[in-house]
Amino acid sequence: MTLKTVEGHHDEALFLKVPVVLYKKDSFWIRPLDKDILSVFDKKKNALAQKDRYQRWILLDDKQQLIGRIAAFINPKTKLKNTDYPVGGIGFFECINNQEAANLLFNQAKEWLQKRGIEAMEGPINFGDRDKWWGLLTEGFDEEPNYLANYNFSYYQELFENYGFKCYFNQFTFKRPIAVELPDSYIDSVEKVLSNPDFSFTHIRKKNLDRYIEEFRIIYNKAWAKHLGVSEMKPRQAKAIITSLKPVLDEKVAWFGYYKGEPIAFFISVPEVNQIFKHVDGKLNLWGKLLFLLHKLFKTNKKLLGIIFGVIPEFDGKSITHAITYVAQKVIQEKTNYQTIEMHGIGDFNPAMIKLVNKLGGTEKSKIHTTYRYLFDRTRPFNRMPIKSKNNG
Repeated sequence: MTLKTVEGHHDEALFLKVPVVLYKKDSFWIRPLDKDILSVFDKKKNALAQKDRYQRWILLDDKQQLIGRIAAFINPKTKLKNTDYPVGGIGFFECINNQEAANLLFNQAKEWLQKRGIEAMEGPINFGDRDKWWGLLTEGFDEEPNYLANYNFSYYQELFENYGFKCYFNQFTFKRPIAVELPDSYIDSVEKVLSNPDFSFTHIRKKNLDRYIEEFRIIYNKAWAKHLGVSEMKPRQAKAIITSLKPVLDEKVAWFGYYKGEPIAFFISVPEVNQIFKHVDGKLNLWGKLLFLLHKLFKTNKKLLGIIFGVIPEFDGKSITHAITYVAQKVIQEKTNYQTIEMHGIGDFNPAMIKLVNKLGGTEKSKIHTTYRYLFDRTRPFNRMPIKSKNNG
């Protein structure tokens, strides 16, 4: 077997091709858009992607056939956040069912990180924010992957754990039919909020997108930036996130909450565009764009993806999350044609959010993504992600 460093466009094309080769007979796999993978390692689109902060490799067998890939990276914003040793990341891991091959990839990433002063690695994770490409799929192999979510073979768990990776935290995906009514106990908890004129809830309007970009950033930083592994969001990052959603944004499924006119909460859902992108085979070229527009025009996608939930600390535990989901569901039921919603990325370290989702009624846990951590010093005590009590998913 031969490890090759990715250098230049030809090698990048091979890096993209590895999963195409491995998953060609898997009926559930949806090929990610090439541009989405490449953008992670493009400094024009990802400010972290300076050349000295990441490296990628492909693995070939003795016949020079593609059998694996991996990326290693260092995020200077989070490598020392809430830890007393520097942590790097690995991601975009793909491999045949062969422990020796997997170990070659893991060892190469470990060696690269160690040379740069890193003492542990997490994976598979994204070189950037936690809202995409995060965690190894460990349950839910009979479900299609959501947009920007990892999908992998079930044997990957064994490859990681045999190497010595341990579960740092799990993230759950919950699935729920839109038509299921909220239970009376849930509705009772929102009456006090909705009867108070100081509170208001509204879905976004694209014509006011700049306003929502800044409100999103304000809420996010108050609700999230102090959490483990999450860095403060800058204005340009907020603009990039919301702008990237604009082509698929449905105004009626993205909501903000206010107290006396000040932003305090958001519940952002989007159409689950993998239900459209599965028809374009990873290529958003002219034909791919045409297919996308046709499916969007004819509203073939019936699934929503709940991507992020946030409430500022001052209003945590005051039924704001209940209220915003209540008013959102009513509008979605009455004015859209979506049939299901999946809420992705809810951490097992966040029992309050899990409790909230379970209160919605009709939910089922459809997927689990596991973030693993490997300590280079094997005598160092291993600790899982600490439990938190915030209501932010």
